[in-house]
Amino acid sequence: MANQEKVLIVEDELHALTGLAELVSGWGYRTDTARDGLEALEKVQAWQPGIVVTDLKMPRMDGLELLSRLSEMKQDQAVVVLTAQGSIEAAVEAMKIGAYDFIQKPVDPTRLKTILSNATKQRETDRELEITRRKLRDSGQLGSLVGSSKKMQELFALVERVASSNVSVLITGESGTGKELVARTLHELSSRKAKPFVAVNCAAIPETLIESEIFGHEKGAFTGAMERRAGCFELAEEGTLLLDEIGEMPVVTQAKLLRVLEERKLRRLGSKVESPVDVRVLSATNKNPEEAVASGQLRGDLFYRLNVFNIQMPPLREHKEDIPAIVETMLADMNRKHERNVTGVDSDMLNRLLDYDWPGNVRELRNTIERAVVLCGEGLLRPSHLPPGFGSKSVKWTPETVSSGNTIEVEIGSTVDEAERRLIIKTLESTNNNKTRAADILGISLKTLHNKLKDYVKSKGPDSVGVEE
Repeated sequence: MANQEKVLIVEDELHALTGLAELVSGWGYRTDTARDGLEALEKVQAWQPGIVVTDLKMPRMDGLELLSRLSEMKQDQAVVVLTAQGSIEAAVEAMKIGAYDFIQKPVDPTRLKTILSNATKQRETDRELEITRRKLRDSGQLGSLVGSSKKMQELFALVERVASSNVSVLITGESGTGKELVARTLHELSSRKAKPFVAVNCAAIPETLIESEIFGHEKGAFTGAMERRAGCFELAEEGTLLLDEIGEMPVVTQAKLLRVLEERKLRRLGSKVESPVDVRVLSATNKNPEEAVASGQLRGDLFYRLNVFNIQMPPLREHKEDIPAIVETMLADMNRKHERNVTGVDSDMLNRLLDYDWPGNVRELRNTIERAVVLCGEGLLRPSHLPPGFGSKSVKWTPETVSSGNTIEVEIGSTVDEAERRLIIKTLESTNNNKTRAADILGISLKTLHNKLKDYVKSKGPDSVGVEE
């Protein structure tokens, strides 16, 4: 099948260069070759290829320097790097400075063909989306993300920068800030948009089942495995997989995940056969990933592989000027969902929304607006449509150590761990030990809450908790 995309192949070893050129030409691409980075730069400027496939180790100018020079020249080629076995770190570094993808030597023809096909589709997608992106940016919206503030515009720029790549992205930020929205937007702006987007919450799956959920299993692989089942990787084939709450994944499973990411091959539980996978993996966590690595909850090598690019979500309290636009978008959605006709928000209620610090972030704002829309039905939302006691729950820091009502007061000089313990216990007391409700209020997973309570009992005894674990 003819393909008009131009591919420049850069390799100093003549036999490998010739072989790759013949292979790629056989797939219908127009090809040219270069023996090092300097020659490649000349070819790029004169021939303007759409894709550059380059070795990393070359004389005169290596692949990393070539990639940097192309970036400085604001060239828009998709760059695929070739790396030797055991040189994943160099490939990851190349991805950080703009490479589209990487492939290990000796080159797997099937994988290379897939990468070139995806890169070609991505370039077509980029051209189609550019006008739409410009319009969305001007209106303060990018995919499902809304906001005209400086922080949101910076976020939009980061999302656009990495959406067209195959790079792994770690999305961090407080609970409720919209990490999954960012993941979905990355998917929608990529060449994989027509393929599945699969999100899995690692904290919501029991440890005994998580490997089966992610990797799949064969019939009879374990007790209760009555039939063959595809895992999340297979369900997301050629699309995007979001691993939410990655810090909650068992360490043993993390090791198997790392192998899949590095080798791009998957083996179901109970199977002896490995199958190639073509999935872009995104991950998210509301924890500090460096602290999770230090505590042993997250493998350092997996963190390094997932965190090729990091997107930090700002809490809503840091860009409150976006609340009116976010609410307007939510109202349109809620009117459709609940068949209501709410036309807007009156000034008193808007001021109440702007004065509140939103510890639950955009998720809490959405829940608040949804409740108000259902109550109101039509016309303007007013303060009477807000939940009882709205805005009164807060964490108060004073020199005293007395706890009362819906606040906690912590002595200056107390550790963060001690303040967190008091907040968790107070929240549990306020929910009559309803851990699911407490975890939701605290913005953490139920599994994380149970783990913290166990740690408190283990370190200080049952009396340190004061509520039934």
